[in-house]
Amino acid sequence: MVKMVQMGRRQLLALTLAGAAALGLAACRQEPAKPSFHSVDISGASYAKDWHMPDANGQPRSLADFAGKAVYVFFGFAQCPDVCPTTMLEMAEVKQALGADGDRLQIVFVTVDPERDTPEIMRAYIGSFDPDAVALVGSPEQVAAMAKDFKVFYQKVPGPSESTYTIDHSAGGYLYDPQGQLRLYVKYGTPMDQLTADIRTLLQGH
Repeated sequence: MVKMVQMGRRQLLALTLAGAAALGLAACRQEPAKPSFHSVDISGASYAKDWHMPDANGQPRSLADFAGKAVYVFFGFAQCPDVCPTTMLEMAEVKQALGADGDRLQIVFVTVDPERDTPEIMRAYIGSFDPDAVALVGSPEQVAAMAKDFKVFYQKVPGPSESTYTIDHSAGGYLYDPQGQLRLYVKYGTPMDQLTADIRTLLQGH
């Protein structure tokens, strides 16, 4: 009788240890914790996976040109009175805040006003904020296709004369990680310290 009780205890202990080992293995197989962002996490989005458009120097550009960098894509126009210059100024300050990692952030500005934003104008405009930023200057058809791919809205608003129109457009930006995956939608007005933290997280490989 005593032997039977001892055998029962041994079997119970063996089952307990086996269960604990199985739980330990399950814990080891768990996915790493998902990073927390201040911006809107759109990881896995099926749109804006790649794009092709000439820059202000006439050189064909695509997302692949910036492999290894976090890429910020913004749609705007040079005569924009508020949103565009504010965004570009803030992004230049974010690059400075990143310190040594600033060189790993690529700013890409897509003009939605190809009628007035000539390559010369865009080179001067972009250069006034960040000499390493890239301006994309495409045909109206190319701009429309890229904006559609990003789900970006823009529309000409007539002014006092034919040449003094303005443009309503989406004010947010998009961030790719260094592997070329679209990860974040950055709302206009996101505090710079929060945006800097998000970019650091992307650069760290999360």
